Amino acid sequence: MSKSKGKLEWRKLDNSAKIFPISAGKKYSTVFRLSAILNENIKPKKLEKALKIALEKYNSFKVKMKLGFFWYYFEHNGKEPIVRLEKEYPCKYVNPKTNNDYLFKVTYFKNKINIDIFHSLADGNSASIFFREIIYNYLELVHLEEIEEGIRTTRKVEEVTIEDSYMSNYDKKAKSNNSTKKAYIIKGKKINLGAISAIHQIIDFKQLKEICTKKEVTVTQYLSAVLIYCIYTQNYIYNKDSKPIKLCIPVNLRKYYSSKTMANFFSYITVEANMEKLKTFDDILKFVKNDFKKRLTLEEINKTMSGNVKLGINPIIRFIPLFIKKIIVRLSYIEIRKYTTITYSNIGRVGIIGKYQKYLDYFAMLIAPDPVEKIKCSSCTLGNKLVFTFTSILKDNKIEEAFYRFLINQGIKVEIESNGVLDDISKKN
Repeated sequence: MSKSKGKLEWRKLDNSAKIFPISAGKKYSTVFRLSAILNENIKPKKLEKALKIALEKYNSFKVKMKLGFFWYYFEHNGKEPIVRLEKEYPCKYVNPKTNNDYLFKVTYFKNKINIDIFHSLADGNSASIFFREIIYNYLELVHLEEIEEGIRTTRKVEEVTIEDSYMSNYDKKAKSNNSTKKAYIIKGKKINLGAISAIHQIIDFKQLKEICTKKEVTVTQYLSAVLIYCIYTQNYIYNKDSKPIKLCIPVNLRKYYSSKTMANFFSYITVEANMEKLKTFDDILKFVKNDFKKRLTLEEINKTMSGNVKLGINPIIRFIPLFIKKIIVRLSYIEIRKYTTITYSNIGRVGIIGKYQKYLDYFAMLIAPDPVEKIKCSSCTLGNKLVFTFTSILKDNKIEEAFYRFLINQGIKVEIESNGVLDDISKKN
């Protein structure tokens, strides 16, 4: 890596980031979105300025991707970032050629600010740090007099690095624990090419937490069990298939290792639910709780993380020219996806400084679905609102409906927001 006058000239992609540009395309965008819903309409010029300030503070996002002989790499991007009115479906492929070479897009619509990020650039944790900085800057520019001067001048930018924390933490001796069983694939007719349904279920966090406390489970465990149950009752039982429902849960590795990197640093656990043995929701919840406990240990997480690192640094793979890597990865990518039924990512509570919270309604996270994982799920929490989001390319929303009905029947208040691609499920129930 070389630096000049404090600017990043170039850097390698981290171990996870390497695979995304090789496999990405219109069908597999590998893009996720963060959205902030404000209590007032957005001022575009202020948002542009807020983004530029944030890029000066977090210059790991001020990059473009370049083609190397063996791998892609990042290089400093001296062009101006673009802020646009939202016109496309969420999580679409970020085309650098139409985006001043940036690997993220900032858009707005009425009272909403979005950032769509190509996964090579960041994971959910580091993206949320950058996105919060944009929001802080924007609110400070718009509400100059209302937000105290002391808050602006004393608010510290989080201390971060851009190291590849995979390389400094993986265990050469760890043995992979990946399952060799293929997963149940959700069946259904797809909506028109390019369209993505986004349904946000805005859940009363206090009521949800009370039920989780009674059940002695975490919020992520409870919602994971509800999701598996809804897939089982609305899709699985109508198809003759004995494969397990496999739920992929991304894990923020910063919680297990000493790292403040803004690069990707995540792994995952896979909950493998054999539905021949799990017939009721209580059966599923008990299984999910026990499986989380077994898999969320440093030893197990290290096995998964280290196994992926070893694959990335394998000498045979490492020194294959990039154009050949592309062919191999794209031919195998659909097959690899068949080992997961659905992904659910919970980035948890979005930490917003108190003085800024009154301007915000809620945050949401969205993950791009793909031809195999036709539905993907995500959630985040601000104040008393946990927003559970379904992004889907299926024509029906029976799983989303069942999820909504289940929570309502437990006495939990749930509101629905959507992009209108599918029917409003709240009016059906």
